[in-house]
Amino acid sequence: MAEFTVNPTRFDPYKNFKFRVRWEGRYVAGVSKVGALKRTTEVVRHRHGGDPSSSRKSPGRTEYEAIVLERGVTHDTDFEQWANKVWNWGSGPGSETSLKDFRRDMIIEVYNEAGQLAIAYKVYRCWVSEFQALPDLDANANAVAIQTIRLENEGWERDQAVTEPVEPTLAVS
Repeated sequence: MAEFTVNPTRFDPYKNFKFRVRWEGRYVAGVSKVGALKRTTEVVRHRHGGDPSSSRKSPGRTEYEAIVLERGVTHDTDFEQWANKVWNWGSGPGSETSLKDFRRDMIIEVYNEAGQLAIAYKVYRCWVSEFQALPDLDANANAVAIQTIRLENEGWERDQAVTEPVEPTLAVS
């Protein structure tokens, strides 16, 4: 079992606005929102023959919910290129898309207020099930155009190699 070191001076939880996403060894530009990491395990109810009125519960299959990434629309085509690995418009005989590399592992990193890496999660075998290239466009709005990808995945786990950082102290003169 991993041994955790605890920062006894930290009382506040980490904020949700300092994060980065990494895949294929590099950081993804401009990600402004990452959906929640959520898993659900089915409950299997069963009864023993001798139990007249009560049932027992056991864990069943575990499902990992899709993760949605959002970022502002730019000339960076990473989201689109990954989405095109699964579906490629106009592909015909001889130009089909290879599904050999349509899955990617991804790392989501959370940083503390001092900009130090505090927590990381590894997300396994992700692939794009939904791609939104442009949002609704509205000439009367005052907003950034956001594109999204929805990533199906086969599980995630906390990276135990990332330990709680020793936070710097503010020098008062």
